[in-house]
Amino acid sequence: MTIMPIKVLAFAGSPRRHGNSETLLDWVLGSMVEDKDIVIEKIALSEANVHPCNGCNACEKLNKCVQRDGMDILHDKILAADIIILASPIFCMGIASQPKAFIDRAQVFRSRKYVLKLPIVPLERKGKRLGVFLASAGQKWDHVFDAAIPSVKCFYHVIEVKDTDISYLMINGVDEKGAIEKHPTARADAQKLGKNVIAELKKRLTI
Repeated sequence: MTIMPIKVLAFAGSPRRHGNSETLLDWVLGSMVEDKDIVIEKIALSEANVHPCNGCNACEKLNKCVQRDGMDILHDKILAADIIILASPIFCMGIASQPKAFIDRAQVFRSRKYVLKLPIVPLERKGKRLGVFLASAGQKWDHVFDAAIPSVKCFYHVIEVKDTDISYLMINGVDEKGAIEKHPTARADAQKLGKNVIAELKKRLTI
């Protein structure tokens, strides 16, 4: 069976370009790009012009957001992607503000799914979309990522990616820019994750 090009949509969520979380993202993408069936697009949320959600709930009636900004473009890209990767640093024990605003704007998908009872993706694509969350944190506490995970799960859930279809790689104890380069396992773990996610999706697409 011929597999159509697999679309990977990656979001670098840090306000600081090419920091630890984006480096982790680049390692994952670097392992994916070796596959000829993969098409990758990486978007820096700090440059994507995504405004915060107004909380107006107009999307519950309009099936779209009333704001006209960068999310207009990202909306369709999210729906078209086979693999959606979100990378973020942890700030003050939670996800950074740029990816949080992006996640909040996924309210339109929540309204479509639960209020308007409309499909997010065609039935045949359900169970054939995967999510990846990558994170870095300066603190060494094991619980430093705990507050970010529910928001991430919410985002993936409303765009029709099940909890069981989300992969995680979260590296703590990397504070200053470039610290992740010295981490003993981060690069290898990221490369392995990238290859595993592609292999899993290809398996699902051939079923």
